[in-house]
Amino acid sequence: MASSTSQKLKLLYIVDILKKYSDEEHPISASFIILKLSAYGINAERKAIYDDIECLVEFGYEIIKTRSPKAGYFLAYRDFELPEIFLLQDAVRTAHFISEKKTRDLCSKLDEFLSSYQLKRNSSGIYINTDGKTNNESIFYNIDTISRAIENRHKISYKYGVRELKGREIVTVFKDRTLNPYAMTWQDDHYYLIGNYDKYDNLVHLRIDRMKSVEETDKNARHFSEVSNYSDTFNVADYTKGLFDMFVGEFSEVRLKCSKESLEQIADRFGSSIFVTNVTDTHFEITVNCAVSHGLVNWLLGFSDGVEVLSPEPLRKMMKERAEKVLDLYK
Repeated sequence: MASSTSQKLKLLYIVDILKKYSDEEHPISASFIILKLSAYGINAERKAIYDDIECLVEFGYEIIKTRSPKAGYFLAYRDFELPEIFLLQDAVRTAHFISEKKTRDLCSKLDEFLSSYQLKRNSSGIYINTDGKTNNESIFYNIDTISRAIENRHKISYKYGVRELKGREIVTVFKDRTLNPYAMTWQDDHYYLIGNYDKYDNLVHLRIDRMKSVEETDKNARHFSEVSNYSDTFNVADYTKGLFDMFVGEFSEVRLKCSKESLEQIADRFGSSIFVTNVTDTHFEITVNCAVSHGLVNWLLGFSDGVEVLSPEPLRKMMKERAEKVLDLYK
């Protein structure tokens, strides 16, 4: 690299050196920066490094001069702090819809935001549980295609995989489908597409990791106002808060009598601002708006006798029928 070009790049190299080799516990000296610059074919003097750092600070980089634990400089502000990297990498590692290969790629990219010392601390705890991870490597391309189709209000075509038993073997059979796409959401460790099939007047939820050969068509999608309560914007947060395990069902006011032992789980699910009534020493009642579905029944049964459905009557009937079926298994 020509010397003049190297000198023009010097400030960028200094920023890179500070990112890689410095943090609050490991400040680096001007001599260390000069040594690292020489590896890029750049000669620099100590006074020039001081001037360069002043320029970077003036530009907006938060570079701190310190004398503890030793004299030197460190980059105080980073795009992501170490706990934020831990959080993001844990989310990637545990997400079922991200393949093992893509998990490692994303974690490696997040590592680039850390100093070399932070990286050593981070890598000591890395573990990727491959159980349940998808083997669909095209999921990120699918997400990109779907997001464009949603923006353009176009239908999508795709192949959807459904597991079936062939003798003793579990196989995935793919079927061609076309959908009106409205929104995507990460729920219950999976990434879902919310949309509508033309011949029905309801919403459906599809696992994006089970989709392949996703293409945006040139056909206009049916507007979500025809099949939902939303007119201008499809409110994903509002829609999904009443769903259980992404099961589709008619939304209804559900009144529950709950034991006080169930309070933590009830508040985790519906929020701490729920309206509580009829409080006794042992129980309380709440009314929430949610989809009456098999997913809701499964969730409620997990409380055993800790939660009783007071209304609506169709949900009470579903609970009774499911409980009787479970009881029949163990007679």
